[in-house]
Amino acid sequence: MKRERIAWMISLLLMAFLAFDLPGTMAERDDDYAFVRTLVDIHRQIVTNYVEAVDDSNLHEKAIEGMMSDLDPYSIYIPPARQEDFNQMLDNSFRGVGIQLDMQDGKATVVTPIDGSPAFYAGVMAGDVILKVNGDSIEGLQLNDLVKKITGPVGSSVTLTLQHADGQIVDMTMKRQEIVLPTVLGYERAPDDSWNYWVSRNPKIAYLRVSQFTDNTFDELHDALAGAPADNGKPAVPGLLAEGAKGLILDLRFNPGGRLDQAIKVVNMFVKDGVIVSTKGRARPESIVRATGDGTLPYFPIIVLVNDFSASAAEIVSGSLKDNKRALIVGQRTYGKGSVQELIPLDDDSGELKLTVAYYYLPSGRLVHRKKGATDWGVDPQLIVPMDEKAEAALMQQFIEHETIRRAKVALHPTTQPTTQPFVDTQLQAALNSMVGSLILQGGDSAVDVASAPPTTAPAH
Repeated sequence: MKRERIAWMISLLLMAFLAFDLPGTMAERDDDYAFVRTLVDIHRQIVTNYVEAVDDSNLHEKAIEGMMSDLDPYSIYIPPARQEDFNQMLDNSFRGVGIQLDMQDGKATVVTPIDGSPAFYAGVMAGDVILKVNGDSIEGLQLNDLVKKITGPVGSSVTLTLQHADGQIVDMTMKRQEIVLPTVLGYERAPDDSWNYWVSRNPKIAYLRVSQFTDNTFDELHDALAGAPADNGKPAVPGLLAEGAKGLILDLRFNPGGRLDQAIKVVNMFVKDGVIVSTKGRARPESIVRATGDGTLPYFPIIVLVNDFSASAAEIVSGSLKDNKRALIVGQRTYGKGSVQELIPLDDDSGELKLTVAYYYLPSGRLVHRKKGATDWGVDPQLIVPMDEKAEAALMQQFIEHETIRRAKVALHPTTQPTTQPFVDTQLQAALNSMVGSLILQGGDSAVDVASAPPTTAPAH
């Protein structure tokens, strides 16, 4: 009896504490229920009384989009039908044969086969025009529809009818694979279409461009610098440091960002100790990530190239290397996309919510994100080298040209007249001059003095 009375008193106390806490919770629930009831009522009225029949699923999606529209552009709803495509985009992968396509003069033209893909081994060449897919003419198809016909389940086959630049028409049958696009690229293609990673041979200065940060970026970058053992029949890669690299130019221009964990690993590869980045949000406590010293490469000078399209993870890498006095930053102030998104699965397999939950802060405490009305954001280079829109467009075209595998030396734009003035990458030239000057002054041992130099504006050419 005494035990029952104690249990009853404990229950009473618990009810009292719950009652003390419940009014706010109940009020919030009442607000939620009132909102849902209104939403359901509006939906019912539209479906029942609108002058024309409406697509029910489209109404649901638009209602969610309306709710998200007041947030930042990085917070989005991903319906179930788009989840697979969205995840493949995050992984920088797709299921197909490995070709990059463009519409040129109304023709579906191969920009380049992807190195090591089924298309690469089948002999697809830059400049090839696709005429048919599985025997069906593609005339009149939009590029997106054509891509859908070429992609498909891993292991299934597709036959492309192609016209080479010399006019020869061939059928090529290939098995689809999971195609993972490389994210670490070199300076230009060598005559055998392999990457040339040297922007200078004397002194030996390596150049690596990271197009975005995906699952494989750290491994690709580490293998390029430190080397990789033989694997699955692939020969061992000695690595640029073993080949005598005295310094590295790391190009993050036009890099839209990607995976934070990969950015952290990349910084940790160059920084032995210190803060890499911190994150903080309204409902997220501050989280500080520090360098571990595990696997940090031996010291060598680094210069990082950035521009106003370098965003997110690219800003974390460049900003952290700058704040840790590990690299000189050259180019233009970065984009200012310093927000953290989480993928939140919704109940009943009804899709996912990509929601901004925190902001990135550099080791100096600087907020990367560009808020409305802000004057400070992103990463400011120590050596400022501006580029106008015309020069940036020419740089992007040069990147495309360098990525192109040309086993048949054909012009991708035969109607384009050659320019009398070749494009000069003034930002890369400034980085190269700084690196060479640093190596000459300091015997190739250190770039700390250069890396901590005050901001300078170099003339644009």
